[in-house]
Amino acid sequence: MSVYPDMKTVAILICLISCTYAASRMERPPAPGPENTIKNVAGKDINARFAEPDSFKRIWQDSGSFGYYLRHLPLKADGALVAYFNGETKQPGDVYCAVVDMPISNKDLQQCADAVMRLRGEYLFSRGAYEKISFRFTGDGRMHGFKEYAGNDYSYNKFRKYMEYVFGYANTASLKKQLKPVPFSSMQIGDVLVQSGNPYGHAVIVVDICKNAKGEKMYMLAQSYMPAQETQILLSPGTQSPWYAAPERSTIVTPEWTFDTSDLRRW
Repeated sequence: MSVYPDMKTVAILICLISCTYAASRMERPPAPGPENTIKNVAGKDINARFAEPDSFKRIWQDSGSFGYYLRHLPLKADGALVAYFNGETKQPGDVYCAVVDMPISNKDLQQCADAVMRLRGEYLFSRGAYEKISFRFTGDGRMHGFKEYAGNDYSYNKFRKYMEYVFGYANTASLKKQLKPVPFSSMQIGDVLVQSGNPYGHAVIVVDICKNAKGEKMYMLAQSYMPAQETQILLSPGTQSPWYAAPERSTIVTPEWTFDTSDLRRW
């Protein structure tokens, strides 16, 4: 008698192994991560353009909150390029996946910390909270508010002039002093990662957060950079997704800067 199984037995064994393997794959959902993000190219804002990774859900935000405002920032059409202040464009490469639809001036002013302050100022202006629009200057260390600058003119045009005034006298160092440090584990939408360096630092802002049933967070970042350029939604390095997973170590690597978890600040 032959010690080898006949062809029919081999076929049955292959079928059983294949079915068992397929069933095991069906029972295990894809690992949560940025690679599972669904992109809706027709989405007009952050919330509509980018779905959460598998098993994650966006954290709730009150409709009047800064977090809600940032999550619903309008975006330019999918594939739009970041424009510099001089009209030239920045290729996306592995840096960004969307452009915030918020025009900048033709002056080399709205760089990294400036874009963060602009978003905060735009939110407060949209709420009519003029008395809260105030930023620390580098030279005198004082807060300079929109109301004292505007006089009785609270028009949007005056607000834009005020913000350019701020951009000329504030930077990452003054922004870092204005904001309060918070533990990375308590990150909220609107928090800022900021480093003040010599001669340069950098700042990015958290524009969205989602969480899974285990309490694990993923977050989205926006930035401007040098020279002055439109605000952009950053890619998570090594992926084609804007969602960042909580770092295993204390360093947070973004396409154009590396931060530490201790760099997190709050308004």
